[in-house]
Amino acid sequence: MEITDASGYAGRADQVFTPRSEEEIAAILSRASSEGVPVTVMGALTGLAGGAVPKSGWAISMAQFRKLEVFPRNARVGTGVLLREVQAAAAASGQFYAPDPTENTSSIGGNIGANASGSRSFRYGATRRHIQAVRVVHMDGRIIEYRRGEKVDFEVPRIPLPRTRKHSAGYRLEPGMDFVDLFIGSEGTLGVVTEAELQLLPAPGEILGGVVFFPSEEAALDAVDRWRPAPGLRMLEFLDSRSIQLMEQPYGAALLLELEGEAELDMSGALENESWFGSSAADRERFRQFRHRLPERIHERLRRGGFMVLATDYAVPLERNRDILAVYRRVLTQNFGDKFVMFGHIGDAHVHTEVLPETQQEWKRATEIAVDLAKEVVAMGGTVGAEHGLGKRKAHLLSLQYNPAEIEAMRSVKRRFDPQQLLGQGNLFV
Repeated sequence: MEITDASGYAGRADQVFTPRSEEEIAAILSRASSEGVPVTVMGALTGLAGGAVPKSGWAISMAQFRKLEVFPRNARVGTGVLLREVQAAAAASGQFYAPDPTENTSSIGGNIGANASGSRSFRYGATRRHIQAVRVVHMDGRIIEYRRGEKVDFEVPRIPLPRTRKHSAGYRLEPGMDFVDLFIGSEGTLGVVTEAELQLLPAPGEILGGVVFFPSEEAALDAVDRWRPAPGLRMLEFLDSRSIQLMEQPYGAALLLELEGEAELDMSGALENESWFGSSAADRERFRQFRHRLPERIHERLRRGGFMVLATDYAVPLERNRDILAVYRRVLTQNFGDKFVMFGHIGDAHVHTEVLPETQQEWKRATEIAVDLAKEVVAMGGTVGAEHGLGKRKAHLLSLQYNPAEIEAMRSVKRRFDPQQLLGQGNLFV
C-alpha cells in the first residue's frame, strides 16, 4: 500500500494494522521483532518530514485510539485524537490546551512525536511543556505508563541544546532526565505512544487578535522588536511581501498577533486603519484561517507543478533574527528571484522559508540551498528542526546539529529500546 504525508513524501507498507488496544499493538510488535519486520507508527499524516511514512515493512495506524476524557486541569487523550478535538473539548469545559500547531487536524500522537509547537508557543511553549504522562508499548511487548518526574534508570550524557526558544531535532538527553522527555520528540523511534495526559490551563479572559499590515518588511521587523516584550502577547507571526502577494493583499508585510489582557502595542509604522482587529473567537478563527491559507496555497501550487513541499524549519536565537532573515533573503533572491516566501513564528525567531520552483532543476537547487542555509543557522547557535521533527526527509540535517559522539549517544538510547532497529526506520538517523 502506498502512503503519502502532507508534504507529498511517499512510501509503501506491506501491511497496515489498525489496532484497537495496547495488547494488539504489543502482539504486532512482538511478531515484528521475531520476524525482523520494520514498523512505522502513523498518525494523521499531516507531517512535512516523512516521519509517519513507512519505507517498507508494516505500518500501525493509531486512528482507533480515540479516548478523550477531560478533567479539571488535565485530559486523558488517545494518540489518534486530533488536536482540534482536544482544543474543542477543553474549551467546552472552560479550559484551554495551549499548543497550537498550524495544522489542527494533526493527531496528538504526531504532536508528541515531533514536540510540535505553533504560534502560541511564543507564550506557552511547545508540546513538551504540556505533557504530564505517556503510555508506551515497547518493542518487547511491555506496556508502561511514564509520569512526569519519573527519572530514567540508565546513564545518559548531556546533549547540548541550541540557544533557541524552540527545538525538535534529535533526542533531548541529559543526566537524570524524565522518561517522559525521552518519548516526546522521538518521532516514533523508541516505542508506540498510545495515550497521554495533557495539562489544561484555565481559559484566558479577553483576547485581542489582529492581522496588522505594514508598508515594508523592515517596518514589520521594527514592530517585532518593539512588541516582543509586551506582557500578555501570546502570538507573533510574520508574512513577508511575497507571502502577502500570494494572499492577494496590497501590502509590504503583515504581523499576526494575539494579546491577552489590556496591554497596548505601539503601532508606529503600521497601516493601522487598513489592518484587521477583533476580540471574538470567530474573529480569531478568521485570522487563523487567513494564516493557514498561506501554506495551503503554497503547497497546492507545488503539487500542481509536481513538486514535493520543501519547507525549512530552522530557528535561531532571538538576537540573530534579523541576521538570518537577511541571509535567507539574499541567498534565495540570488537563486530564485522572487519565487520564494518567508513566513511564520517570528516571535520565536523561527521563520519558515519555501521556494516555489518552476523546474526540476530549481527544485533540486532548492534542496541543496536548504542545507547551506541550515549550516548558517547552526553557526548562529540555531536549530535545524524547530517544530516539525526531522523524519526521513530531513534526517541528513542531524549531523549538522550534532557531532558523531552526540549522535552515537542518541543511537545507544534507541538500541536500548529497539535493539533490532525496527521502529521508525529512517527517522532521525540516516
